[in-house]
Amino acid sequence: MTSSTEGSATVNDRVLPATRVLSVVIIPFLLVAFVVLYFFPSAKDTADLFAWKIVPPFTPMVLGSVYLGGSYFFLRAARETQWHRVEGGFLSVGTFASLMGIATILHWNKFIHANFAFWLWAGLYFTTPFLVFGVWFLNQREGSDPTPGDVLLSRGTAMLIGMLGILAAASSVFLFLFPKTAISIWPWKLTELTARVMGAIFALGVAGIGAFADRRWSGARILLQVEGFMLALILVAAIRAHNDFNTSRPLTWIFGAGFLGLAAATAALYARMEATAARAQQGPVSLPD
Repeated sequence: MTSSTEGSATVNDRVLPATRVLSVVIIPFLLVAFVVLYFFPSAKDTADLFAWKIVPPFTPMVLGSVYLGGSYFFLRAARETQWHRVEGGFLSVGTFASLMGIATILHWNKFIHANFAFWLWAGLYFTTPFLVFGVWFLNQREGSDPTPGDVLLSRGTAMLIGMLGILAAASSVFLFLFPKTAISIWPWKLTELTARVMGAIFALGVAGIGAFADRRWSGARILLQVEGFMLALILVAAIRAHNDFNTSRPLTWIFGAGFLGLAAATAALYARMEATAARAQQGPVSLPD
């Protein structure tokens, strides 16, 4: 990890009002969805309260975890003063929302059209991709380069995060394009619709690919907070719904070990980088890559 001495600020690096407004508008929808899915995840509850009936309970709790993490991200985006600190999240959220919209069209008959929640769902995912990508495109004009004094991830760490982003993208493609194959090997029960929903969730991980181009800790910090928040909620969900897992499938154990490893690595990296940033405020930091 090093302090950057390359580049200079050439633009304002500000968050535009349109970006703030969109972030504020999205938050209530995500919070409501979190409450419904995380605390009322049974098949009956989702059939009554949500856009479609979801089984088993672990799936809606995972989706609910993502929604609360998204609420936190958009809250930070609405309050942030520097665009580069939240920039990476908008591309991954736009990709997630796009895949959710496509999944809705592909499985239109699986949704409960009589539920008001379905029309909120459809309205959200038929508009959000355009709005999120739109504000990202507009706000890109405010992008910035690293400045002297910026704390950077080491090249090795940035490479690892980028590779994990590629792995997340590959998992997303697999789940979305080959849902029947995913159903046969996945740790818990999926349908073609929920396989594609899981694919959309994995698409959020493509934010990690940005580490190849930008190693600033300030640009990764909020995204790692969101990731850690989601992982903690999913861990609690896994404990609550432990009976949903098929322990006879190898992927169950691979998934569990990978999940715990990612959570531990995220916590360790965050603690290390926060300590480095704190030292950098007291004087120049220069550590080998």
